[in-house]
Amino acid sequence: MDFNTLWFVLIAILYTGYFTLEGFDFGVGILLPLLSKDDHHRRIMINTIGPHWDGNEVWIITAGGATFAAFPLWYAALFSGFYLPLFLMLVALILRGVAFEFRSKDSNPHWRSFWDWSIFFGSLVPSLLWGVAFANFIHGVPIDANQNYVGGVWNLLNPYALLGGLVSLSGFILQGSVFLSLKTTGNLLQSARRAAKRVWLPTTIFLIAFTISTYFATDVLSKLGINPGPVPIGAVAALLVAGWFIFHKRDGWAFIMTTATIVLSVATIFMMLYPRVLISSLNPDWNLTITNTASGQYTLQVMSIVALIFVPAVLFYQGWSYWVFRKRISGKDGTLEY
Repeated sequence: MDFNTLWFVLIAILYTGYFTLEGFDFGVGILLPLLSKDDHHRRIMINTIGPHWDGNEVWIITAGGATFAAFPLWYAALFSGFYLPLFLMLVALILRGVAFEFRSKDSNPHWRSFWDWSIFFGSLVPSLLWGVAFANFIHGVPIDANQNYVGGVWNLLNPYALLGGLVSLSGFILQGSVFLSLKTTGNLLQSARRAAKRVWLPTTIFLIAFTISTYFATDVLSKLGINPGPVPIGAVAALLVAGWFIFHKRDGWAFIMTTATIVLSVATIFMMLYPRVLISSLNPDWNLTITNTASGQYTLQVMSIVALIFVPAVLFYQGWSYWVFRKRISGKDGTLEY
């Protein structure tokens, strides 16, 4: 495996880790003002993701940094063509992070309500826009011969991309509701289970529709770099199995299956893309690939050595943090930090 392919795989892994981990806390954030009108229950919900949300965002920071260093021309095309969606996403994430820290600084109901809705919108906007962005990766965007994006923001809001946004949005809400089922007790646990049951069917419909429409709306199936084989089928199957576990209150297995759905879905997109990283809708010869957007081999070699040293340490630390905070939240005020 050459360094170009290695870093394509590593970036795919980083995005997969981000959507898997950040997905459930996006879901919790969206459900925050909807699942309960009680401030105590909302504090419990925030505390389920309190120890993890900022660590989960490290994955996207690392993915962005890796893209900039390994494939700078891909990074440049993304941040020019997708500038407005990425800017809105950044503002939403900043607002969300501030809200987590500020919400419990004052007991005034209006103060807390404002920050609750800030967490809601700060979670909803990225959940929708990430699906739109990745759908456009495989749908294709106007890239010219000079590797410049020459379209407008409306090019990104095509029906196929919006369907991708609905898949990611509903999928993260489902993941968040199942996560709450694992981390809460009492009435909040029951509310989370009901939410999971309600959102499972729309998520399944959106994912199946997106999978089918990929055949008609893109060229990735006729120009495959790596045949995904049963991987996309596995994503749909995992979601169907997750529904069975959700309705039978097998929360742990339901979370495993929804996680598998996210992992297999992201893997499918990257497998269908390879060796392309961004498809040109104007001319196939103008596609951005791991070859024409990459840094020099020496840069990729040095990055690989650094990643080999530090990535295992980061994975160990994050795994340890999840183990430490693995128990359900009791809901006692003295134990609630947020």
